Amino acid sequence: MNDKIYLVTGANSGIGKVTAKTLAADGATVIMICRSRDKGEAARDEIVKETRNENVDLMIADFSELSQIRKLAADVKAKYPRLHTLVNNAGAYNSARMLTADGYETTFAVNHLAYFLLTVELLDLLKSSAPSRIVNVASDAHRAGRIHFEDLNLMNGYNGWKAYAQSKLANILFTYELARRLEGTGVTVNCMHPGGVNTNFFNNIKGVAGTLVRPFTIFMRTPEKGADTVIWLASSPEVEGVTGKYFVDRKEKNSNPESYDGEVAARLWEVSEKMVPRL
Repeated sequence: MNDKIYLVTGANSGIGKVTAKTLAADGATVIMICRSRDKGEAARDEIVKETRNENVDLMIADFSELSQIRKLAADVKAKYPRLHTLVNNAGAYNSARMLTADGYETTFAVNHLAYFLLTVELLDLLKSSAPSRIVNVASDAHRAGRIHFEDLNLMNGYNGWKAYAQSKLANILFTYELARRLEGTGVTVNCMHPGGVNTNFFNNIKGVAGTLVRPFTIFMRTPEKGADTVIWLASSPEVEGVTGKYFVDRKEKNSNPESYDGEVAARLWEVSEKMVPRL
């Protein structure tokens, strides 16, 4: 893997950090994308020390701001002539409704629009590096979701689970639509469910839901177990050429019925393009 270049978002903790560390240990060049410079530098230093791989880069971006995502993509393209795998992992759960600087509901913006914009901005680089891969970290939470086209910002009846489920369904719809659009390019795209992983994610669940779920985090998966399918999709020869699929524990699974609706996927793509116009 010494000639491979991987980009991992949300790489300073949880399954993102495990993914970055494992790929670095195998000798790849890894671009870590983190929101916090301090946390990112600490994670990078740890990974370099443990893997003895100096080819671990750190770039900073807040995925709630479209301008920062565009700058990140431009910086990656300016610095790296190739990119073999993009792992879209950074995500959020917000118990209270918040809007980003661009005016979008934060969970949808970070979990879907950031995936969409970063991927689209890097597509030419991924195509020129083919065979290459895109891995989108989704969730089985999508089964409770639907795309509220009439109210994507969830101004009416907001709750954290509703917002999260919508965003994770969007991840899967985006994956399937992108796979259709990339047919014949040598770029594959798949999504996966990491399982219930004991990470900082659950600290953002407030109120009664947070009180109920936090005691059970000790029984949840380790980040290492949660990252296993991510790493497998990103690097294993077993899935070379496989595209447009949803995986759980390295096995292809059916996602919910709405995720296979091509009209919904195409509409989501068009709406997303309008929400994140390319400069």
